[in-house]
Parts: sequence; structure tokens; C-alpha cells
Amino acid sequence: MRTKSITKLKINIITLGCSKNIVDSEVMANQLQANDFNVHHEKENRKDDVVIINTCGFIENAKQESINTILDYAERKKGGDVNKLYVTGCLSQRYKEDLQQEIPDVDAWFGTMELPLLLKQLGADYKHELIGERQLITPQHYAYLKISEGCNRTCAFCAIPLMRGQHVSKPIEQIIAEAKNLVRNGVKEVMLIAQELTYFGLDIYKERKLASLLEQLSEVEGLEWIRLHYAYPSGFPQEILEVIRDKKNICNYLDIPFQHIADPVLKRMRRQISKAETIQLIENIRCKVPGIALRTTMLVGFPGETKADFEEMKTFISETQFDRLGVFTYSHEEGTRAYELEDDVPEEIKQQRAAELIEVQQEISTKKNFEKIGFTLKVLVDRKEGNYFIGRTEFDSPEVDNEVLITSENNYLRIGDFAEVKITGAEEFDLMGTSMPV
Repeated sequence: MRTKSITKLKINIITLGCSKNIVDSEVMANQLQANDFNVHHEKENRKDDVVIINTCGFIENAKQESINTILDYAERKKGGDVNKLYVTGCLSQRYKEDLQQEIPDVDAWFGTMELPLLLKQLGADYKHELIGERQLITPQHYAYLKISEGCNRTCAFCAIPLMRGQHVSKPIEQIIAEAKNLVRNGVKEVMLIAQELTYFGLDIYKERKLASLLEQLSEVEGLEWIRLHYAYPSGFPQEILEVIRDKKNICNYLDIPFQHIADPVLKRMRRQISKAETIQLIENIRCKVPGIALRTTMLVGFPGETKADFEEMKTFISETQFDRLGVFTYSHEEGTRAYELEDDVPEEIKQQRAAELIEVQQEISTKKNFEKIGFTLKVLVDRKEGNYFIGRTEFDSPEVDNEVLITSENNYLRIGDFAEVKITGAEEFDLMGTSMPV
């Protein structure tokens, strides 16, 4: 009997933006692969039947990167390296009508919740039995675990609700099933992500359920590290602190973006928390979870931010001694509440203020890193570069935090394994060490 030879359609997924987009691309890739497509992620130097760009539309720099990427692949399409070009994600959700007019070389545009429509465009089916399954873009030993979508907060500077909609929690049993599936596929660490972790459960359970979720996740066999990202400070559920402290596989780490500290700015930002409440919250967290690593982000140049407001924030950072700190400059985004305000802080002042905060944090990070010399820390090995294995402690998340460089001379480590590492040196944002016999 003669058999019919079928060439699989080659699809290349390009992912821009945050970890939530990474998860969306992983889900998309799994659905496409289940429909018998040949799927790759950011595969370079090849001809593709279809390129799908998953965009970010959060702030001006991210939007421009997305647009430049779309234009680049539109040129490749004209040159014959791409047959069909599709765009999805936040930028497409927010500006679809305008972009359709401005970039006609894109064959179809899809919003953040339109994966079934994208699959239909390709003649594929959305397979409901695959809910919770993904084709990981990250290294196989860690993964992001999205526990909700959207956001109900009303922060004046944020465009996320315009692109992701209102808060929708995943049922706990679905999250646990997804975590177990990730572990079966070799994942040892999960980063819980959402636009706002602490709101979890209010919509479907009528009460905050993050503590309950953490307790159940901590019982998943083989899940060695659980990490919390994007906890909102206002209405913070204090009960999760005891769970973090008591469960050995929940990292002593919390990402809690405070954005500012000056009361007039916090009020205009609509953050629903004061300076005094912020300081008290930080004291509570550090008291209940001794040794916890706190990561935060600060936003400089918000409309009306005075030099005194900025100096107050700078002093706050110096006094609080955050373990990790990210800094963003304000982006004037149409559709947000802050867009009604005058964007009155010049760009060069925004950049200068951001640089000053980074300089303060460099000194803090250097001091904290040097204090670790001589200690032995548990490190998860992420990759090998040159003569070093590169890993992280429980106090560090991938991509955004510090790393540990372990000399490969006389040390043999496997990617994805844990190692006991004696810290022998330190720099501003890195530690150096040597692995210890187990």
C-alpha cells in the first residue's frame, strides 16, 4: 500500500514581554504541536511557513520593541523567508485596529484571549483536554505557573486591565494538576505569577485563597522550590507569611512592587496604601519570615513627582535595604487614569533619577553579597557558560536577580541539579563559589 507523505507546517513563535507572555506562548506551542505542526520558539536563520509574534504593550519601550519585531518579520515575509505572519498578545489586543492599517503585511491580528481563533486561522482545533499542559520555553527544570489572569486594581499608571481584562482566578485543583504535570516533566522550581497574586481566590471563592493554594502546592511531591512574584501591598494577606516560613519548599523570597513611597505620589498613583502602612508591612514580613529576600520595583517620574518626593524614595530605599530592586521610568499611556495628568517630569530627569536609584541599590547589593562570603548555600544550576556553571539561590529568580558563578575546574555539576556551594567571592550582582561534596 502506498503511503502519503505529509510535510508538517513549520511555525516559529517569537515571544516578547513578561513571564505571563512566556506561559501563553508555551500553551500555544503545545496546542500547535498537538495539531501536528512543526513548532519552534525563536528559531533563527530558517524559512518558516508561519511566524507568530506574541507581543508586549505595557510601556513605550516594550511597545516599540514589539513594533520593530513585527516590521522586521514583515520584511522577511517580503523576502520570501516567511509565508504567513500573525501577531497576538498585548500590543495586538490594545491597538489592533490601528496596527491593521499601519502594517498591512501582517496576515491576521489576535488579542490576548483569542488562541482558539488563532488556531482556527491555521485550520487547527483548540484541544480542551490539553488545558494546563505546555511546551516549555524555559529550561526544563523551572517554569512559570500562572494562577490568574487580568487585574481588578485601579493603579493610575497601568494599562494591564486594558489588555488582560478583569481578574480571573484559576481553580486551585487546576493549578495543582498543572504543577504535578510540570514536575512529571522534570520541573523542580515554579514561579507563581499573576498580575496580582494576593487577589487570588476573591472572584471564585469569595475570599483570598493564596495561603491555601501555597499549602497544597507545597505538598506536590518533587516540587522543590516555590517562588512568589507580583504580590500587591494593599490588602496583603498576612496569613501567607506563616506558610512561607513553615514550608521548606517555599522560597524565602517575595516580589512585592511598592512603586513609590511619598504619600502624595502614592495617592495620585491610586495605590491604596500609605507610606506608614508600607513601612509597617515590610516590618511584619521581615518579622514573621526572618531572612526573607524582598524584591521590589520603583517607578520614577510619575506626573507631579517633585525632587523632594524622589529624595524621599531614595532615602526609603537606602534605609529599607531591599535585597533586589528594579527601577522603571514612567511611561505616559493612553487609556490609563494617569493619562489625564500632565507628563511633567522631563525624560532626562526620569533617566537621571532611575540611575541614582540603581546606584543606591548597587551599594546595597554589594554589601549584602560580601556578607555571604564563607557561607554554604543551596544553589540550583541553570546553565554552563565558559569555565563556569551558573546557578541561583532561593533568594534569586531567573533573569532578574543575582547569580552564582561556580568554577567548573574540579567541579562536575548537572544542569537542573541542586548543589551545595561555598561562597568564596562577591561582586555587585553576582556571587562566586565552589561546590561542596554531598
